[in-house]
Parts: sequence; C-alpha cells; structure tokens
Amino acid sequence: MSFSIGIVGLPNVGKSTLFTALTKKQVDASNYPFCTIEPNVGVVAVPDNRLEKLTNLYNSEKTVPTTIEFVDIAGLVKGAAKGEGLGNKFLSHIREVDAIVEVVRDFENNDIVHVHGKIDPEGDVNTINLELILADLETVDSRLEALVRQTKSSNDKDLLKNIEILQNLKKVLESEEFAINLEVKKDDFKFIRQLSLLTYKPVLYVYNVSEDDVNASNENRKTPNLAICAKLEAELSTLPEEEIKEYLTEMKIEQTGLDKLIVESYKMLELITFITSGPKETHAWTVEKGTLAPQAAGKIHTDFENGFIRAEVIKWQDLIDTGGEQQAKEKGLMHLEGKEYEVQDGDVIYFRTA
Repeated sequence: MSFSIGIVGLPNVGKSTLFTALTKKQVDASNYPFCTIEPNVGVVAVPDNRLEKLTNLYNSEKTVPTTIEFVDIAGLVKGAAKGEGLGNKFLSHIREVDAIVEVVRDFENNDIVHVHGKIDPEGDVNTINLELILADLETVDSRLEALVRQTKSSNDKDLLKNIEILQNLKKVLESEEFAINLEVKKDDFKFIRQLSLLTYKPVLYVYNVSEDDVNASNENRKTPNLAICAKLEAELSTLPEEEIKEYLTEMKIEQTGLDKLIVESYKMLELITFITSGPKETHAWTVEKGTLAPQAAGKIHTDFENGFIRAEVIKWQDLIDTGGEQQAKEKGLMHLEGKEYEVQDGDVIYFRTA
C-alpha cells in the first residue's frame, strides 16, 4: 500500500525548495510561477528512533524504515477552478494524493516575487482553500444532477440516500467549509470517497518562515500547522548526518523541521507502524489504525494472511527495557494474539502461520 502527500501552494512560496530538502532530489525551483508543471515524486523514510534501538538490540544486519511518498504539485493561483494558471491539471494531481501539505509563504524577500505582490499568509490560505472548495462544488453539482435524473426511473433507497449526502455536501461547501467537516455515518464513507473531493482530504498547513521566526507564536495560523524555514532545511539536508546531529544538539532541538513534517504527515493519514526484528533485519511496516493481526501479516506476505495462526506480540519498549526477547517472555511481557487483535503502534510481532 502506497500513501502519498501532495505539497501544494501558490507559486513561489517555497514548495519545491521544501520538496528538494525532503527528498534530497533536485528539482527546478527557479524564481518564476508554474516552474513545477508535472508533479515531482519522492519517497522518504519516516524517522523512527525505535528502529535504531531494536537494530542494536538484535545486532540486525539491515534496517528497513517505513516510507511515505511526497508529490510536489504545480503552484495554484486564484481562478484555478475556472482554468486559470494550470487550472484543472493542478486539481487533477491533487485528486490523486491521500492528504495535502499546504505551504504558505510567511517570510519577506524582495528577490522572490510574490504572485499577489504582498506577503499575506492567511489571505493566501483563503485563496487556495476557496479554489479547492469551488472545484468540489462543481463535482458535487455534476454528480447531484446525474443522480436526480436517475430518480425519474428509479426510487432505489441507496440512490435517494446518496442524493441526500450530496445535498448536505453542497450546503457545507457553499458555506465555504471543507467537505471533511460534514458528519456522516461510517457506511457513507465509501460513496464520498468515490467522489475524490479535494476538501475531503486531511490538510496540514506548513508556514514557510524565516530562520528567526521558526519558534514564533502560531495563534493566528490555521491548524494543524508547522512553522518551517525551507531554506534552512534545504541547507541542512546537504550536510552529513553527524553535522546535522551536532546542529540539533547545539540548538537544543530533537528533530529537524523536515522530520517533524514527515512524522506529522504520517500521523495525518492515521497510519501506525509495527515492527519485525531479528538478527537478519529490523523492518518497519505501515498499516492503518484499526488493522487486525492477519491483515498486518499480509503486509509482509499474502501467504502470511491466508495461513495466519497467531501473533506473538511484545511492545518495543518492553524489549529494550528487559534487554531481549527471552527476558521479556520470562517477565510475561509477550502476548499471544489471535485473528481479532488490533495491531498497535510500536508492536514488535512474530507471526505464526500454517
């Protein structure tokens, strides 16, 4: 299963600079609108200090972190929903991602042109969000019109229910709210997801600030949000790992802004990590919250899901604290779990299969 985060924003807000830092993959970040036309894609490792500790415990030959995909999407402008700028091309790329990181410019630099001629973070957020809402309104209106036509020849209950959902979505969007704010029954999620609405995706706002403002107050910012200096993060990403650690120690911070962004993006998708660990390999695996043990086993190999018997589960911290698997078992910290066990973040699991 691949999960992707779309990086969006107005032109010249630092999206491509941030993407370059994230992936250490050079993309053209020139100072002019619409430099990014086709989306750039990069897969990055999710920072997880548990893996290093387990690797050392088992003396694993290899460590495999879990990953997440970031997509750098072309800059959006006012009127995109009506075809301005790259218009529908931009919007179609957003439809393909699972969540959105919205980069907002919050720094002054006379050498970098702002598409609206002034620095106005919240105004920029409103511009982007409105374009997403208008695009979704068009989608909802079109689908609603099609379903209403179908009622002339059918009174199917599901059809009428879907029409009601669309009417409620339209009300939310017309009030300039995101579709994700609509409260619906769990059974209705499937229909809404089929619409591929832009505003039904979770959003994290990233304010691209100057180095001096990274720790500034966030009272006036959209939430959830992070403040990151993309220029500083891009510079750090070119340094050797040891120098980055020295910088973090000197600045008395635990994580770079990029690491925070990756972790928050992972959480935004409601993903968790379970781990398999041994002498050959310590491996992190991604599943959605609520995944049961057999389906988690299937992430490793489909045969593991089909032949699932039970799971031997130890919390990663218990393994570290006791000094090893055998010691954890002796203290009763290993649990045998069956097919109904819901995997938890940080579980170290050994699957027994037929």
